[in-house]
Amino acid sequence: MDICLTCIIFLGCGVYLLVQMIRFIFADADFTLLWAARFGSKPGNIRTLFSSVAEKQLINDKRIVYFTIVAAIRENEISWESSPCPPHTHSVHSITIKKDILVLPLDLLDRASHPAKARAVLQHFSNVDVLINNGGRSQRSLCVDTDMEVYQGLMDLNYLGTVSVTKQVLPHMTRHGSGIIATVSSISGLAAAPLSTGYCASKHALQGFFNTLRSELTDYPDISVIMICPGPVVSQIVQNAFTEQPDKPVSSAGDQMHKMTTERCVCLILAGLSNRVKEMWIAQQPFLLMFYLWQYAPTLAWYMTNMLGKKRVQNFKAGLDADSAYFTKAKVKTT
Repeated sequence: MDICLTCIIFLGCGVYLLVQMIRFIFADADFTLLWAARFGSKPGNIRTLFSSVAEKQLINDKRIVYFTIVAAIRENEISWESSPCPPHTHSVHSITIKKDILVLPLDLLDRASHPAKARAVLQHFSNVDVLINNGGRSQRSLCVDTDMEVYQGLMDLNYLGTVSVTKQVLPHMTRHGSGIIATVSSISGLAAAPLSTGYCASKHALQGFFNTLRSELTDYPDISVIMICPGPVVSQIVQNAFTEQPDKPVSSAGDQMHKMTTERCVCLILAGLSNRVKEMWIAQQPFLLMFYLWQYAPTLAWYMTNMLGKKRVQNFKAGLDADSAYFTKAKVKTT
């Protein structure tokens, strides 16, 4: 009887591990986030301040109950087509208001303007429940060829601009004793990514800042500091990336078909925010595997990063599409 019971236990453990392995193969986020998306709380009524340009899907998603503040550098990129908001709208100064949606132009580099922007938000809504920092630029260049102005620009925009906006909202949240500060970091905030030395540095800086801020807010248990770490997602990030020189554009963005859809990424982010998941890993395989390797097996992660990074740099030097070459036949970049 004891032998049979032991066999059943081992068999159950084996089946469990097999199921988890299959789940992991098809997973597109860490298990905590997937559990929250499946069984946790659903997105509810929040007032949100988006730093920089917000994705259209975030505005049009009907699970957000229309108390949204959108702070964007390029106001004309916010589309109201198919919006669930009521049709009436009016303009106050340079701010477009559509019932409970406020479009507020914001430049992360103009840190002197951030206090006034925060006052305008609080004057209109009186409260900010959620701050989502989603502004920044990526990088596509080798360190040896990159001007120092590029590194300065990356840190000013991705790191210092985000910190500045956060500091305007944080005192309000501490007075009220509640809120969510969510920041879109990257897999590059946890791992190494060749051709992105400055971008990785800025994302690592964000990880260090907000993880430390979380520890400073232990007296405010209802204030959550959340890090969102996506892998490759369909967006304009490559087209807008820094290169060797501040004003030099990326020659080709390449094929993005291998990346996660924006809609799926937004869905997972909303689930994580609703359940206050402290850190979200959002990526399809094999990038999700890299998250876990960097966390639990860094020596193996370094080996794989060096092996894949060497190929990525070789492709870049040869004028090939460094990103999609891993997934499809490498295509020569065209101008």
